[in-house]
Amino acid sequence: MRISCIPAFLAAVTGLMLVTAPARAQDSLDYILADDTTYVVDRVVAVVGNEAILASEIDEEFFLALQGSKEFAASIRTAADTARVRDVILERLVNEELVVQAASRDTTIIVTAEEVNQTADEQLRSARARFPSESEFNTELLRSGFQSSAEFRRFLGEQARRQFMRDRYIEALKNREVIKTVNPTEAEMRDFFEAQKGQIGRRPASISFKQIVVTPQPSPAAKQVAFARADSIARALRAGGDFAAAARRFSQDSGSAVQGGDLGWQRRGTFVRSFDNVVFDPGFKPGMISNPVETVYGYHVIQVQRVQPTEVNARHILIVPETTPENVDSARALAARVADRLRAGAPFDSLQNAVHDEAEEKEARDAPLTALPPVYAQVVTDADSGAVVGPFELPGPGGKVKFAVLVVGSRREEGEVAFADVREQIRAALSGQLGEQQYLARLRDANYVDIRTESP
Repeated sequence: MRISCIPAFLAAVTGLMLVTAPARAQDSLDYILADDTTYVVDRVVAVVGNEAILASEIDEEFFLALQGSKEFAASIRTAADTARVRDVILERLVNEELVVQAASRDTTIIVTAEEVNQTADEQLRSARARFPSESEFNTELLRSGFQSSAEFRRFLGEQARRQFMRDRYIEALKNREVIKTVNPTEAEMRDFFEAQKGQIGRRPASISFKQIVVTPQPSPAAKQVAFARADSIARALRAGGDFAAAARRFSQDSGSAVQGGDLGWQRRGTFVRSFDNVVFDPGFKPGMISNPVETVYGYHVIQVQRVQPTEVNARHILIVPETTPENVDSARALAARVADRLRAGAPFDSLQNAVHDEAEEKEARDAPLTALPPVYAQVVTDADSGAVVGPFELPGPGGKVKFAVLVVGSRREEGEVAFADVREQIRAALSGQLGEQQYLARLRDANYVDIRTESP
């Protein structure tokens, strides 16, 4: 039997979302409290393959949604409203179970105990942090049906395992083109917009700009020293050294070093090109140790741990060449020359291609002013469209700096979100959804699905 208990206090942990009919104004939950909303626990409401879906699972998600959103609760005023939402929940649970079962039959879909345990531990810590004391946390666990934190953690682990399987299977099918995107019609996009626009909110004031980021470059001698150090680490690892211990000791990537260099599961395109080319090379087998790989960050010693059809789990040790104050001064001077040339009318794209740090974004389109990093907000707040701004410093880890030059593009004031503002985002979202819906329809046709009445 599937684990099915989802207590209300898990809303912030599991992030469950439910799309319902537009909310109607209501000052209280009189309908919910006055009417009979008691359902028979553990009654089978659907069978998928040889797995049952229980009425209690729908109850849990329904009441979780009620407690998680006042707007949603206000929309539930009649028995018909309740029945409609429960039908939506049941449909989603059936589809999820179909995908999980299909994923379990695909031997290329691998979910490791390590990543499941890590996710469960993180979610358990997040849930525990919401309570001022251990006793209050345990009380809520008992109220929600868990006898102990260990039982709760097992639940979180099972949910994480199923989520990993669903996501990886769907992604694999997209890469194999079993699931293909379907272009939505204009009418479908507009219908989607009309249904969702009440939840979109107002469009914030925004700005667009292009940038050129100049990074201090180490000397050839410093690069040679860093390469030699990375190469010596690679040789020691091939001789039997402990990769995780070496990463914690030597790697200058502070984010991954504490994890033994682990970068998690990643798809092609996540890393810079030279790194990508190594970890996705079919000849670079799991367990092998790479020669030092140069990127804009420095020199990497890489090991692939596991491989999926569309993802790899790799770890690395980063050695960064030392930069001197003279290197920083040279970068500052170069950024100033770039700004002068832009103000004199030089082509932006040519300068960007010549000196821009590829690890940095090239442009921002309609970036909300309130979401800009402070260093950007300070320099663009009063800048006119077309203005060249900078150079200014971009602070980095370890006291390192880069220098940015911006060309300000269009500005937009706060206002109502129009269909044209989100048209392409809607197209992208719907094209994926429609493709998945077509696949789910085929999956349901090919498998045993018995949906039973909700009435006892």
